[in-house]
Amino acid sequence: MVRVRFAPSPTGYLHIGGVRTALFNWLWARKNKGTFVLRIEDTDQERSTAASEQVILDSLSWLGIDWDEGPGKGGSYGPYKQMERLPLYKEHAEKLISAGKAYRCYCTKEELDRQRAELKAKDPKASFRYPGTCRHRKDQPDLPFVVRFVMPESGSVTYVDKVFGEIVTPNHAQQDFVLLRSDGIPLYNFGAVVDDHTMDIGLVARGRDHMVNTPPQILLYEAMGAKVPELAHLPMMLAPSGEKLSKRHGAVSAMDYRDQGYSPHAVLNYLSRFGWSADGEREVFSIPELTEAFSWERVGRGDGKFDAKKFLAIDHEHLKTPALTPDAEYAARTAPFLAARGLIVSEAEVIRTLPAVRDRAQTFVEAADKLDFFFREPPVFDDKAKAKFLVPDAVAKLRGFTDVLAATADWSLEAPLEEAVNAWLAAQSLQIKDVAQAARVALTGRSASPGLFQVLMMLGRETSLARLESGIALSSGA
Repeated sequence: MVRVRFAPSPTGYLHIGGVRTALFNWLWARKNKGTFVLRIEDTDQERSTAASEQVILDSLSWLGIDWDEGPGKGGSYGPYKQMERLPLYKEHAEKLISAGKAYRCYCTKEELDRQRAELKAKDPKASFRYPGTCRHRKDQPDLPFVVRFVMPESGSVTYVDKVFGEIVTPNHAQQDFVLLRSDGIPLYNFGAVVDDHTMDIGLVARGRDHMVNTPPQILLYEAMGAKVPELAHLPMMLAPSGEKLSKRHGAVSAMDYRDQGYSPHAVLNYLSRFGWSADGEREVFSIPELTEAFSWERVGRGDGKFDAKKFLAIDHEHLKTPALTPDAEYAARTAPFLAARGLIVSEAEVIRTLPAVRDRAQTFVEAADKLDFFFREPPVFDDKAKAKFLVPDAVAKLRGFTDVLAATADWSLEAPLEEAVNAWLAAQSLQIKDVAQAARVALTGRSASPGLFQVLMMLGRETSLARLESGIALSSGA
């Protein structure tokens, strides 16, 4: 059975690059009815926090990336936090030492720093490699030590990446790297290998920036007598400038996009297209469609540049398409942003007004803004719009427009309202533009809104007439 994992460090927000890694693993697990494991790599004790861990859990939950094993779920391969697995790393380190594949290193930081300085003095461009000082020591002094891996001095590591194909790395390019620090906490490569082995992970998929870690990890698997999992490295997400995507380029946290009113489905849709493509030029997918279509064969090797405009366009497609964002979901996701504006509105009321914003709003934040005037009494007036359109010259036309609407019985559809107004306009030798803007500002407080007759119908007879009367009073200076 397919078993894959996502193993973030709880040292801050969840970067959308990490979300893309989680997504590809999750899609593969769901497509194959496998298991998606969430593991927390919290060995960086200076930076890891419970708050950051909660952000990871909340972000994945908001996105709909559910995990089968991990924090809050448990599982037979736990615990799922590295700091709760320290005895396991010690056990595997001791086995490697006993087999002659690792050793205790007693070199102090001061000794290693002195060696680095001496090398730099001889050759400023040289890269320091641990010289194996303790590799052949037989004594075991009562001193602090780290555990180092015995790196083969010849040969190479060869593996076939599911994205990048065959990769060959000479062993002489490596050094005797540290497995365990003196406090018993594993370094990344050792912790990841022990965890992936003991959790029976069959495929490790991660960003290509981890390719430097793969050769030493493969050597560790082999030294432990463990099966090497399949490997897939993903192209990088870059800023428009070609740099590594970071906060200084804009929103890169999953929760930033939640707070900006993006659909979680659209976030996953956009991220899926970073490195993966389906047949043809199709851009918009539902999550079930992504799950069915995903394959490693269609993951490309080229890095991609983040495109905020395209991201927003995909979000817009999701919001305006009921099959991708059903009415009830749209209302539920818009409600918090309405509440932030002081508007507590029922789901039914939001759904009733959705036709006015479906095609127009690009985010749920924008939807809440565009729906505001439907639920706020009185509406908030744009000062410039009020000064420009609610003027004495508009009074007579607004009065005639209001009287025609007041005499119209059927407000359930737009057509009867429009027919009555058109007849009045023709009789007065007017055009709709002669009254529309003043009426729109009176009804909505804004110079831009959904269609005038759609607004009238959705506001209803009583509210519409009351707002038009207020508009007449404002225009006359009363």
